[in-house]
Amino acid sequence: MEFRRLGKSGLKVSALSYGAWVTFGTQLDVDAALALMSAAYERGCNFFDNAEVYARGQAETIMGAALKKSGWRRDSYIVSSKVFGGALENPSPIQRGLSRKHIYEACYQAIERLQSGYLDLYFCHRPDREVPIEEVVRAMTELIQRGDVLYWGTSEWSATELMEAYAVARQYGLIPPTMEQPEYNMFHRYRVEVEYRRLYLPETIGLGTTIWSPLASGLLTGKYNDGIPSDSRFNLPGYEWLKAQTESPDWEDTIAKVRALAALAAEVGATLPQFALAWCLTNPNVSTVITGASRLAQLTENFAALDVLPRLTPDVVAQVEAVLGNKENSYYGSSE
Repeated sequence: MEFRRLGKSGLKVSALSYGAWVTFGTQLDVDAALALMSAAYERGCNFFDNAEVYARGQAETIMGAALKKSGWRRDSYIVSSKVFGGALENPSPIQRGLSRKHIYEACYQAIERLQSGYLDLYFCHRPDREVPIEEVVRAMTELIQRGDVLYWGTSEWSATELMEAYAVARQYGLIPPTMEQPEYNMFHRYRVEVEYRRLYLPETIGLGTTIWSPLASGLLTGKYNDGIPSDSRFNLPGYEWLKAQTESPDWEDTIAKVRALAALAAEVGATLPQFALAWCLTNPNVSTVITGASRLAQLTENFAALDVLPRLTPDVVAQVEAVLGNKENSYYGSSE
């Protein structure tokens, strides 16, 4: 397993990690979750991602029970939570968001559900424009100083919001965010490759990234090439935004690109998911790629992407760019 430094911190995370979104609490019980987490752990995975909002806290409860049952040393893995949406079906205004009150209470509730003693990584799941950024940075700093959190970061924050948090931390002698969790895949690139470009530099933030949706919500598995399967998440409540993609005028063009990418993957002896995951890892600013799986076969296939990575030569990457046609090199969207 390849390990990468999490931004400017000293923490080393496995290049491929395993997350609870979608599956834990909805498709997997404790024993099934432990089987998959164990398979990942045995392959060198040391980071397990979670959030208070996933299955309204149930994802953390299941992961916590699985971790306890595993018998693994606490210092051998990294576990995360995210705060913003709340863990209740209909949270009140003080049971969600990034107020100091909710940040604190969500942290201790997550620690209890995960049975972890502390959180290695704690993310602000979305920006909260109703809370002063100093309040957020100060609350996270205090949790770190108490030993309840080791590193804090953000998810889907803009570069401007990240720089504001960093500036506030430096102004008041507080601890700045270490990592960001953005969406990143072959079809969703601008924020990671362009907007954050300067934030990776040591002289700015030295940002690390724990990217999510590397397979574009299943699009880059190829399973939608011949229509939407009846058991697809496209048909689940709460995923209307995903189903709307199929109604876009660009859908057929996207599927054509997926088919072309599958052909390239076959040429290097990889499946399309392995190819797409390995492509994400060609970006040196990606600290870890969060994978998801509900079956052992999926997880095994995903983690074999590390074997595919050396086959993504500059020539192969250039062929990918020719298929995608979406690489941007400036804030103005010009293509290379």
